[in-house]
This record gives sequence, structure tokens and C-alpha cells, in this order.
Amino acid sequence: MEDQEMQLKVRRVTDKFTESMYVLANEPSVALYRLQEHVRRSLPELVQHKTDMQSWEEQSQGAIYTVEYACSAVKSMTNSSLYFKNIDSLLRQAISMKEQISSSQGRSLHDVTPSPSPHVSAPHAPSTSS
Repeated sequence: MEDQEMQLKVRRVTDKFTESMYVLANEPSVALYRLQEHVRRSLPELVQHKTDMQSWEEQSQGAIYTVEYACSAVKSMTNSSLYFKNIDSLLRQAISMKEQISSSQGRSLHDVTPSPSPHVSAPHAPSTSS
């Protein structure tokens, strides 16, 4: 009996030892399998996020370019204020000259009164055509 009991104990020990070795041997592969499953599930979502981010980056770059272009246009407009001042002064001079010309023409029309001048026409000699 003692022999059967000993065999039973040995068998339990060896079974437990075998089970432990099996778990230890397969544990890294189970971890890698779980990792693979996680990557397989989360990868499509990550790819979608990456695509969205690239699209947003392109839109942002376009908006940045537009804003920079608008800023440069505003700066060039502020730099052109000197030209607008020159145009303003030239327009004022032109208006002033036109008013002077109009007033001098008005005075000259009032100063010169047309006198009736008789148009005496000389008799015309008949032309001879031969």
C-alpha cells in the first residue's frame, strides 16, 4: 500500500510540475497573442486618427497661409499710405485748379459782352466759267 501511495504522490507532483512547466512555457506566447489581438483591434482606429490629423494639418497649413497672405496685404496697405496722401493732395490741387479755371472763365464771359457787329457782305462777282 505504501508503494501505491508513493506512486500517487509522485504522480501528483509530476502532474503539478508538468502543468507548471506548460504554463511557464506558454505564458510568453499567450502574452504575445494578447498583444497581437490588442494591436489588431486598435490599429484601424489609430490609422483613422492619423488620417484625420493629416487632414487637419493640411487645413491648418492652408489657413495659416491665408492669414499670412492677408497680413502681408495689410502691411503693404499701411505702407502705401504715403501714396494715398500724395494722391489726395494731387486731387485737391486739381479741384482747386478746376475751380480757378471755372471762375476765370465765368469772369471773362461776364467781362466781354458781345457787340453786335454787322456783317457787311461784299457783292460777289459772278464767276465766269468757260
